[in-house]
Amino acid sequence: MGRLMLTLYDAARCPYCARVRIVLAEKDIEFEAIEIDLSDRPAWIYEKNSTGRVPIVEEDAWLLPESAVIMEYLEERYPEPALLAADPADRALARLRIFRHDGFTKPYYALRRGEEGAAARFDEELTRLDAALAARPWLGGDAYGLADVAYAPWVFRARDMLTSRSSRTRPCRHGSTGCSRVRRWLRRQSSLPRYRFSRDVGD
Repeated sequence: MGRLMLTLYDAARCPYCARVRIVLAEKDIEFEAIEIDLSDRPAWIYEKNSTGRVPIVEEDAWLLPESAVIMEYLEERYPEPALLAADPADRALARLRIFRHDGFTKPYYALRRGEEGAAARFDEELTRLDAALAARPWLGGDAYGLADVAYAPWVFRARDMLTSRSSRTRPCRHGSTGCSRVRRWLRRQSSLPRYRFSRDVGD
């Protein structure tokens, strides 16, 4: 089956949309972006996705919501360059990390809302992410892939937290070497050739 023009229903400030934009950029897939104002969603978006959420991709009137599912679809539909490892065990571990992504984002959003105790919970998640990067350079194994894409938009948005924590008991506190692997991981992603096309990922 040849390539059809893909439409992405997008929101520039949405990290879930950023995930999809990164995969599209890495795979050099041409697409048309339709911007959705999340503060004033058009009524017709609910015809595309009953929840009204973006991202949504559309190909020849075929619709698919949910960023994690879209990433997997794009990986299978456009297999080059591969963003999942060839080894089945590594692929499974990457999928497991994506599946557990909510464990990272829940304290992130709690911190954004200023909830009590959220800073400590988010520091714990950053520490876990840092520990995962101790064994391998990327979250999905030895090469950059979907697991890294799954977390990157949130970690880029939180990067100031990596150097602004003031508590002496937290591993990501200001002036420490804590979370240094996470910071290096972010720098490696920023240097990827196509990464600049995933606009607003770090804002």
